[in-house]
Amino acid sequence: MKITLNWLREYVDFNDDAEGLAGHLTMCGLEVESIEQAQDDIVLDINVTPNRPDCLSIYGIAREVGTIYGTALSFPEHDFMAETGELDFNVDILDSELCHRYAGRIIRNVRVAPSPEWMQKRLLNCGIRAINNVVDITNYVLLELGHPLHAFDLSKLYGKKIIVATSGRVSNNNSPLRINLLDGTERELSADMLLINDAERPVALAGIMGGSNSEVTIDTKDLFLESAWFEPASIRRTSSSLGIKTESSFRFERGADIKLLKKSLDRAAFLIHKIAGGSICGKIDIYPKRHHPPQINLSFEKINRYIGMPIPKKEVLKIVSALGFQVEAFTEGISVRPPSSRRDILRDVDIIEEIVRIYGYNRVPSVVPEAPIKINSQDSQAKQRRLQLIDTCRQVLLCQGYNEVVNYSFIGPYDIDMLNISKEDKRRDTVEIINPLSQEDSLMRTLILPSLIKNLVHNLSYGNREIRIFEIAKVFIKGAAQLPDEHNHLAMLMLLDKEKSLYRDNTEDFFVLKGVVESLLDHVGVKNVDFVRSTEPFLHPGKSADIVINGCNKQVNNINTLDDALGKIGFIGVLSPQVVSKLPVKLQRQEALTAEISIDGLFFASADNKPSFAPLPQFPYIDRDTAVVVDEGLEVGKFLEILYWVTKTEPLVEDCRVFDLYKGKGIAEGKKSIAFNVRYRSSDKTLSDTEIETIHERLVRELLLKTGGSLRT
Repeated sequence: MKITLNWLREYVDFNDDAEGLAGHLTMCGLEVESIEQAQDDIVLDINVTPNRPDCLSIYGIAREVGTIYGTALSFPEHDFMAETGELDFNVDILDSELCHRYAGRIIRNVRVAPSPEWMQKRLLNCGIRAINNVVDITNYVLLELGHPLHAFDLSKLYGKKIIVATSGRVSNNNSPLRINLLDGTERELSADMLLINDAERPVALAGIMGGSNSEVTIDTKDLFLESAWFEPASIRRTSSSLGIKTESSFRFERGADIKLLKKSLDRAAFLIHKIAGGSICGKIDIYPKRHHPPQINLSFEKINRYIGMPIPKKEVLKIVSALGFQVEAFTEGISVRPPSSRRDILRDVDIIEEIVRIYGYNRVPSVVPEAPIKINSQDSQAKQRRLQLIDTCRQVLLCQGYNEVVNYSFIGPYDIDMLNISKEDKRRDTVEIINPLSQEDSLMRTLILPSLIKNLVHNLSYGNREIRIFEIAKVFIKGAAQLPDEHNHLAMLMLLDKEKSLYRDNTEDFFVLKGVVESLLDHVGVKNVDFVRSTEPFLHPGKSADIVINGCNKQVNNINTLDDALGKIGFIGVLSPQVVSKLPVKLQRQEALTAEISIDGLFFASADNKPSFAPLPQFPYIDRDTAVVVDEGLEVGKFLEILYWVTKTEPLVEDCRVFDLYKGKGIAEGKKSIAFNVRYRSSDKTLSDTEIETIHERLVRELLLKTGGSLRT
């Protein structure tokens, strides 16, 4: 909305320039978008929010300015002496739900002519073109007081009557009414559109635009001046349906001031009499639905608490009174009734907002809110630790070069069948969706792997042959209860493109992924991990393993959704050739590897593993490498378990590991060679070779006895 500075100063006196005024208005919620020089005046373009129709006028802005600067507000002159006598004119409101009040005055013997230059200039500065003195005065009062008015040529109103009703009420033959508007268009009217009618026909679209059949022209002598209040929703609906936007509809849609209606009518009549002459007759005022403002009680304590600082009581009363509220003060607070122009004020917090915006947001100190986090219960502590565990897993995999994916929790029957999962497997206990979008998304997933396989196919179809992805999400197992059992899982999928690698790496892909999983388990504090040959139907039988926690308690087993074996929390391996053959894309001499781990299993397995610290070693270590020949059927994992058991009783043993596996020339059929390293170190002295040889020979003898092997020579 555009206003001029000189026009504003007629209603409120303030000692500030345009820039200073713009700053104050913007800080209190009325953003000034531009300031322009217009000959001998300054035009301010103000962005008024939809909830503030009271500021869609010069007088409304003046009220804000007076409140900000603490100066008095004067209302424009509007008093006059009207002619006495009975009016030969009637107004009927048939739809009082849509028109709560309708008032009008008859003005006779006016002289329709061009408006004075000062009025034309003000209208032009505010974006409205001049037409004639009568029409210009209605537009002038609209800008001045914010209430739309309309002037009819009295001689063109049939039956000396105004009827306010919808099109459906006044249509005689149930056919749609049509009206020619002032913009030169003809519009067909629907039954719910509110009209201003005379005794025979519609003469205006209520609150939007007048009809050409009652237009004020140069030949007009007598006027009927209308001032009304229409239901905002009705005006908005009609305006939107017909695609008509006017200054009048813009204000009625947001809610006009029903009590300012009378003063606006008198102000326009006063200006018409002053500029166009004529005699003013009595007034018609039909008021079927009166406005009753709500009474809002508010304590000073709540005002200060919500704003965050104490505001003097006198300042509160001064602000609320200056804004036009009826205020009754008590010891502990105030009782407020908002003016009819402020229908957006419904609650006590609305009053608080009015107080703080006038008092000044910039005067409220900036304080960081206190948000203490206190975890008392064991359930809360467990939930917090579970979230930390998930975050640790995510950070480890991101650092390993993996990308996190997020998939829908839906799969189809084919996804389960493709993995060759048996009918007895509990991962077949799926939850069916009642109204799925498609058959492919008709089940809740019981493991994350099918979703990652879809990601694999999608990437391969776009030519991406280097894939490292993971997902942390819930899986759903149908149980005896109405709701399914929900468990958190972590799933990974890896596809390496070694042909494009700068350096040739002959490490098996399985051990690359196994190293990532071991790093993950180590970071979350899971110890005593074993990788046991897996029987998962969708994994390669010679390149897969189950992830088992030694000594894992029964609670882990109960929450595990991967297998019933004690301590199993996941699996790792290469996708079997049977599964790969079913994919719609082909792998080019590559292996797709996957792993899936129960987050709940990790949580319980790491519950008692607290980090421990030891001083850095001060003395050197001694390594001993040994190779033994054992039966080919002895798994390396079992061999390591025996090696750990043999060496755990010797305090000088710091570490032991397998570093080589060999079968071939020099090794008998059905045998294999396993080479391992044992590291010895003392915390208080430097060890001698003699000491170590004695200990190492004893440990090797025990190992050979347990494994049934022999030293490789």
